[in-house]
Amino acid sequence: MLYELRIYHVVPGRLQAILDRFEKDTIRIFAKHGMKVTNFWVDADESKNELYYVLEHPDAAARERNFQAFSNDPEWLDLKKRTELNGPLHEGIDIIYMKNAPFFQSK
Repeated sequence: MLYELRIYHVVPGRLQAILDRFEKDTIRIFAKHGMKVTNFWVDADESKNELYYVLEHPDAAARERNFQAFSNDPEWLDLKKRTELNGPLHEGIDIIYMKNAPFFQSK
């Protein structure tokens, strides 16, 4: 299993807008393309304007295939356009790929 930690550096004042977009539509569109969200977090230090989430992928090839399909999905492109009429919701995204440590198995 490949885990993808995505860290969004949210535009100040736009955190609720990006949370709403994920909750109402993006997670569902992810699922349509075989992308499973493990969890979401917001930074405990609210001044950081950061959103974190982890996606699960069977492997790197599936990640690329599914993310490409998601990125080109007309529903996603329309949603992104509508929700960013007043400007982007984030200033950048850091991506970290992880796999389970060999000594740890989640229960």
